[in-house]
This record gives sequence, C-alpha cells and structure tokens, in this order.
Amino acid sequence: MQRGSLIRKNHKQGPDVWQFRWSEKSPEGRRVYRKRVIGTVQQYPSEDAARSAVVGLVAEINSGDRRMYSNSMTVSQLSDHFEQRELGRDNTWRSYATKKSYHTYLKRWIVPHWGESRLFQIRTVEVESWLRRLPLAKSSCAKLRNLMSVLFNHACRYELFDRNPIRFVRQSAKRRTAPTLLAPLEIKTLVEGLGLRERTLVLLAASTGLRPERVVRFAMGRY
Repeated sequence: MQRGSLIRKNHKQGPDVWQFRWSEKSPEGRRVYRKRVIGTVQQYPSEDAARSAVVGLVAEINSGDRRMYSNSMTVSQLSDHFEQRELGRDNTWRSYATKKSYHTYLKRWIVPHWGESRLFQIRTVEVESWLRRLPLAKSSCAKLRNLMSVLFNHACRYELFDRNPIRFVRQSAKRRTAPTLLAPLEIKTLVEGLGLRERTLVLLAASTGLRPERVVRFAMGRY
C-alpha cells in the first residue's frame, strides 16, 4: 500500500504549498511518478492537516484497499478530495459561480457539522432532521441536500464508498410564505420624484420580480 510523500514547497508568488507525490504503473508496466498541489500552508497549517486532506487521494491510488478506506474516511476528507478533483481551476465541468457556491456551502455548513463523521455513519433521517433545524430558506436547504448528494455520488464514482445515503433525503425547495408583491399604484408612488437613473433601476427591479425591499433600496440610491 502506498502512502506517498508530502513536502512543503516554496512558492515564488504567494504562500508555500503542500505537494503530494506518488508513483503508479503505466499500461506498459513502467513506473510513472505523479505529483499534485494539495493546498497552501494557510489552508493546512501543519503536515498532519495536509496529510488528512489527501486521504481520499491515497484511497484512490491504493485501489486494492478501498474497502478499508471507505470505513475510515470522514466527510471532511471526502470534501477535500471533491474540491481537489471537481472544484479546481483545471476542471471545466462547472462554472466559476457554481464552484464558489459549492465551496461556501461545504465550508460554512456541511463540513462544520458532518466533517468528523465517517461516511458509513451518515444516516438519511439524521440529515433530514438537520436540514429542518437550519435557519435557512427552503431553497438553501435544498441546495445543501443536493450538494451532499453530489458529494456522495463523487465518492461512489471514485469507489471510495458504495452508496449514497442522501438519495432518499426529503427536502422541499418550495417557499414557506408567498412573496410580497408591489402593486402598480405603489410602484408609481415610489418612482415619483426620482432621478432618471433611480427611476430606471426601480422600474427594472419591479418588472423582473425582485423583492420589494430591494426595489426600495434602489429608490433610495443604495445599490
């Protein structure tokens, strides 16, 4: 079983980075040496933290030992593997906005709560209960649910785990309350006395269905 080597490499521009190195056999039977930047020393202050971040990659390299890793890998380690594979600059499957959104949801909500849990410990009903307790809109909870499902699909794709416990998690994206809409008379009253720029912004915001508070902000010149 390979563990690979982890070194701290000086970076001319920006902080030092952690570089992971390993070897594998090519289809021709030759030994090929690989390397990959895991992250900066700001992301992983110690070697132990960086080593934890490559658990998924090590499991992928040691294909014969994947079953053992599936029983020990945590959600945090799977998240690191997902970010390295799917959210890097060289991955063009997802837009920049989607990558940024995924990163935010992972670091702010999923990893803080589930990060230390082993993959086999994640239960459908527990995830449902957690989503219902969050102080977020239903649409945001639905995005969290979908991202957790993407995360486990990623684990299945790389044979790091054998199932997706989020598959049967129920989470509606429907609004809890109907949105408040401005009446035509209210919009007319709001735009009276506004300058051309503010009037244009208000009419544009009202016609595209933005929330009333956002429309009022435009009217007050708070963009």
